[in-house]
This record gives sequence, C-alpha cells and structure tokens, in this order.
Amino acid sequence: MAGKTPGRNLIAGLILMLLFCSCGQRTSKGGIPNEVESVIGTVTDDISQQKYDKVYSESASLWKQDATAEQSAETLKTLHAKLGKVENRALHSATEQENSGGPLKGHVFIVTYQTKFELGEAMETFTLLEENGRWKLARYFVNSTALK
Repeated sequence: MAGKTPGRNLIAGLILMLLFCSCGQRTSKGGIPNEVESVIGTVTDDISQQKYDKVYSESASLWKQDATAEQSAETLKTLHAKLGKVENRALHSATEQENSGGPLKGHVFIVTYQTKFELGEAMETFTLLEENGRWKLARYFVNSTALK
C-alpha cells in the first residue's frame, strides 16, 4: 500500500494544479476567450449594420496592410449583399497560436464557424491578433457557394 500513496498524491497534485491554472483563464464554453468572442460579435454586428469604416478602424494593422478602407468596405458590402445577416453559427474549430515570425506574428486566435446567413450557408474564419493587449480582427474569410 505504501507504493500506491505517492502515485495518488501525484495525481491529486496534478488535478489541483490543473484546477488552479484553469481558474485564471477567461474562456467561454467553446474554449474561446470571452474577449475574442466579443470582438467577433462586434464585427458581426458592425457588418450587419453596414458600419464598414468602424470594422476597418478597429482592425489590426495587418488588416490595414492588406486593404485600404475603401477596399475593405467594398468587400464587406459584397459579402453582406450576397449573404445577408448571420442567423446562427456553430463552432467548427478554434486555434490559439503564439507565432515568432511571419505576418501573424504574436498571439493569434483563429476561429472557424459553420454559419447560416439569411441568403445561404458558409464557413467563416476570423483571425484575431492581439495588439497592445487587445484582440483585433486581422483577417476575415468567408467560403460559400452563394458568393459565386
């Protein structure tokens, strides 16, 4: 019996450590930080309300490197016109990364949803980059046959 006690103590210690480590993280049910979900919700609302300039001004520097405000607005207008508003989403995947190089350098969250829009279905991918302690939209990709 003496041989089993250290193993039990180790397991109990690991469980306690996991509990303490997870308490400091602010995540939603899907494992996505609440701050990331909030940015995705805000971007979605802004697109549905046609606030394209706001999406652009609050986006990450990478978004602004890839497109001008006019190009960004035109792309978002086209998406909104062809797909309409989001009706519901189902989480497909969420990936957190810490990149030391490349265009997505730093703390990154990539969230993909299977999304039902008013006018069709699509896969939506939001790439958020942490800049100055805040999550910002770096990329937004929508794949749908309704866009053809």
